[in-house]
Amino acid sequence: MFPVRDTISSHSPPLMTWALIGANCGVFLFELALPPEQLQAMFYWFGIVPARYTHPEWAMILGLPVDNYWPLLTCLFLHGGWLHLISNMWALWIFGDNVEDRMGPWRFLIFYLLCGVIAGIVHWATNLHSPVPTVGASGAVAGVMGAYLLLYPRAHIITLIPLFFYPLFVALPAATFILIWFFSQLFSGVAALLGPEQVGGVAWWAHIGGFIAGMILCKPFLDPNRRQHFYKDEFTFENAWDVALDEPKEKLKGDS
Repeated sequence: MFPVRDTISSHSPPLMTWALIGANCGVFLFELALPPEQLQAMFYWFGIVPARYTHPEWAMILGLPVDNYWPLLTCLFLHGGWLHLISNMWALWIFGDNVEDRMGPWRFLIFYLLCGVIAGIVHWATNLHSPVPTVGASGAVAGVMGAYLLLYPRAHIITLIPLFFYPLFVALPAATFILIWFFSQLFSGVAALLGPEQVGGVAWWAHIGGFIAGMILCKPFLDPNRRQHFYKDEFTFENAWDVALDEPKEKLKGDS
């Protein structure tokens, strides 16, 4: 399944979401300018390498400082390729604006980074001996999806489902789409614990940890001065393809 867009428009410009996407894209362009050996060194220095903290003697042999925890943040702005970057930024574009709408830009930034840090810690805890650097914003984006699930469960996600060579577009309730995504991560994460050779090199538990962190931290980060706006697509499935309307719930009930 590939999300195309959601049906909830933001009430105010998502400035911080745009800024985060711009920062990630800017760092990725810098990565493209580096030769392979320097890029690899950059991933080891600024990505999360679990064995760096579990086996400090190994890290010192490689020249990596063992008392530096900045990689928990810096890894969120590094990506391993075009597909990695685009998939993360696309999800942030779809879900981030609405979550930022309820938190405000600065609360959203702290929430986003905190979810990413927690995701990195969970990844370390579930891969204690891994010498492979982990990079990407997916843990933080998973946190945004967790918050979106709580804030807009009845919104709809326009989803592309490839049916052989036929592109099938369906409007799935946000709760359905996000929970399918979460349980696919959970299944893959359990498979990774049973045997790393059974799944690809993806930080499944970072996704799981970030998602759960987003659900737990969502409410404390909501701005009490930003009221919730109700949208037509949160109440009527038939209008999922229409532009979302910013109408009070009471008015929608009166129109039905």
